[in-house]
Amino acid sequence: MILVGHSYGGVVITEAGRHPKVVGLVYIAAFAPDRGESVSSLIKDPPPGAPVPPILPTQEGFLFLDPAKFHASFAADVEADKAAFMASSQVPWGVEALAGTIAEPAWKTKPSFYLVATDDKMIPPPAQRAMSKRAGSAVVEVAGSHAVYVSQAKSVAAFIEKAASEVVARAT
Repeated sequence: MILVGHSYGGVVITEAGRHPKVVGLVYIAAFAPDRGESVSSLIKDPPPGAPVPPILPTQEGFLFLDPAKFHASFAADVEADKAAFMASSQVPWGVEALAGTIAEPAWKTKPSFYLVATDDKMIPPPAQRAMSKRAGSAVVEVAGSHAVYVSQAKSVAAFIEKAASEVVARAT
C-alpha cells in the first residue's frame, strides 16, 4: 500500500506510514515532519518573504481560510468558480492538530516521493524542498498552487503512478 498526503495529510502519512503494509509515501505539497516535529514547529519560522496564509481567528477550536483570500492564497491557478466552490466548502481544521508531533517518521525507513508545488503560497516551496531533501525523497517540481492536485491533476496523477511503479520495482 502507498499512502498519499497533501498539506496536513503529509503529517498523517508520516506517522501512519510506519504500518507494515505501507511500502511508500507520496507527499503532494505537504508537511513531512521529523521525530518530535509538528505543523506548529514547522511553520514558526517561515522563510523571509514567505506569504502568510489567510487563516481566520479560531472558531470553536477550528481554523478556516478567509474565503475572500482563498483563491489567491490556496488555489491561484484554479478557475475562479472552482476556487470559490473550494473556499465555500472548506472542511474545518482542528487547531489542536497543529501541535500533534511525530513519534517516528516513516520516511526514515520507507521510500518517499515529493511533489513540490512551485507557486504554493501556503507551504513555501523552499520549505517543501527542505523537507523533501531531509526525507531523502525523489522529487519533482510542478508549477502550481497549493491546489496543484486540482490545477495540474494529470501531472499529480502521473507522479503518483510513477512512485507506485518505482516502489513495486524495488520490491521485486
